[in-house]
Amino acid sequence: MNTETMEAARQDTVMRILDTAEKLFRHYGYGKTNVADIARELGMSTANIYRFFASKVEIHQALCSRMLGASYDLAQRIAALPLSASERLRRYTLEQHNLTMETMMDEEKVHEMVVVAIEREWHVIERHIDRVNDLTARIIAEGIASGEFRKQDPHVAAKCFSAATVMLCHPQMAAQSAAKENRAQPHDLVDFAIQALKA
Repeated sequence: MNTETMEAARQDTVMRILDTAEKLFRHYGYGKTNVADIARELGMSTANIYRFFASKVEIHQALCSRMLGASYDLAQRIAALPLSASERLRRYTLEQHNLTMETMMDEEKVHEMVVVAIEREWHVIERHIDRVNDLTARIIAEGIASGEFRKQDPHVAAKCFSAATVMLCHPQMAAQSAAKENRAQPHDLVDFAIQALKA
């Protein structure tokens, strides 16, 4: 077996472990699932799982990275659309809010996985925030260049925009705000944040 074939086989096993772990985390919850459960579901030994992941935490980190990767792909697709900077920011933030509500709120066990990751301040979360802020800064810089937004530091503006709209995308904050009438509506909040870039 050559190196390329061995690496492909390894990646296949990693994906099978992650797919199975995600299925069990979704069904039983992160706290109630252990590595032995994942191994049993796959028909392999626990020791074999540890050849690929050092712990359940490492499996969880890899799953979070995969979920956040899908979120970043959404941001990239919207950033590339032939739309105004305002419309791209609006569309990304509202679609991210919809994604948060659909995948986190409707599936309590998935929500638990994300909350655990946020509370532990894992590097995968911080890296995702940095990447999204960089992408947002690029859109804002394009808006400044076109005269749509006032002159400002796009990186500072991106961080402020993210902070102003965080309640739409942060699972815990979104959950707390969803059913309360005294909280800003998603469209109003996004419009307010975009207006701040123009003022």
